Amino acid sequence: MEILQTIWSALTMENVMLVKFISIPLAIIEASITMLLFITVLKIDCSNKQKVLYTSLFSLTSILSITIIPTPFNTFLNLLACPILVYFIFKTNILKAILAEVIPYVIFVLLGSIILNLYTILSGIPTNSFVNIPIHKIVFSLIMYACAYFIYLFFNHCNINIKLVDKFGKTSARILFLNFFIGIIAVCIQSYLATFYNDYSPFYITFSSVLVLLIYFFISIHTLSRTNKLEITTESLEEERLYNKTLTILYDNIRGFKHDFNNIVQAIGGYISTNNMEGLKDYYSDLRADCTKVNNLAILNPELINNPAIYSLLTAKYHQAEELGIAMNFDIFMDLKTLNIKTYDLTRILGILLDNAIDACNKCNEKDIYITIRKDNKANRQLIMVENTYSNKNVDTNRIFEKGYTSKIGDNGKNHGLGLWEVREILKKNNNLNLFTTKSMRLFTQQLEIYF
Repeated sequence: MEILQTIWSALTMENVMLVKFISIPLAIIEASITMLLFITVLKIDCSNKQKVLYTSLFSLTSILSITIIPTPFNTFLNLLACPILVYFIFKTNILKAILAEVIPYVIFVLLGSIILNLYTILSGIPTNSFVNIPIHKIVFSLIMYACAYFIYLFFNHCNINIKLVDKFGKTSARILFLNFFIGIIAVCIQSYLATFYNDYSPFYITFSSVLVLLIYFFISIHTLSRTNKLEITTESLEEERLYNKTLTILYDNIRGFKHDFNNIVQAIGGYISTNNMEGLKDYYSDLRADCTKVNNLAILNPELINNPAIYSLLTAKYHQAEELGIAMNFDIFMDLKTLNIKTYDLTRILGILLDNAIDACNKCNEKDIYITIRKDNKANRQLIMVENTYSNKNVDTNRIFEKGYTSKIGDNGKNHGLGLWEVREILKKNNNLNLFTTKSMRLFTQQLEIYF
């Protein structure tokens, strides 16, 4: 009986250390319910491994913040940790990562405000004392978690979810992040006031303050989402403009072939009738060059090159090369959406390689660039090859990645040589990338290897 009396006394008296100890299993429960809420509302597809990893890491963060950082300042750490973990573990965009925190937070704040005020009124215990009494902490938390779990079951049963855009522009992402950071500060201030001054302000004041703050946040998110759609639409229009330019050139080439088709057939017939095979070979070579040009233009299609950034880059470089009389040939044998590399890093690397290839070809009599994108499933890698004709056969493939080294001289007579050095710096930051450089008598080859 004495043991039970001691345990009951410990649970019903203020005991900060015991409250912190009890908060450890409660943090695990809260992390699990939070995850169930946001993956349901946001329709996040995930594996059991991802769920366990998120629950474990977020619980660990919560436990560390509870034991080390005093309340309510530990709220700040938890608010930062949640979207970061969601972003990296569940591979979501930045908006989903933020909403994955905001939506459960809204539910818990509203439930907590209602239950806390009702509980303190019924028990007659001030909030400052209430939070340090273990038994009340346990009962209050379990009631709140039970209510949150029933909300999750309701959302899941009724299939309630939010549809969001999957892509965010850089400007919108920065604004969203800034808005979220300011929101965290505002929420932390509100949590501080609610914790220490709840007994001095009416319930409706506290509840209204939290509700207005959350409404303002959601309106900001909605406005920013519409702005982002406009930004994406602008990018799509630029992509369509480039495609229309390609289609115009392709249409003109096809019209030319159609107009000259009879003449081409008669010319071939003339070579055959005179048994002039050498002349026919030369004529066929010229004809094939024109056919290759039409085929390459047909490949410059956003349906085939289904990465907008890569499509814009390849189209721009193609037209740049064409103006210099350089033939750019494409062989694309994979879905570019599956490339296991950040689009930003890929556009920087590919842009530098194509600029170097165009510059080298421009100094040759034979002006050809070959771009190949394919999978190598046996080696678990994706390959992007840029091959080009070149005139400087003495180029040192072992030194071209050195800062300041270049095989060309600038207009001011000084070596530049920063492009491939920048490529090497990008490769160092990614452990699944490799660049293999070779040269033959005709072609200089850069092979980007992306492992998965």
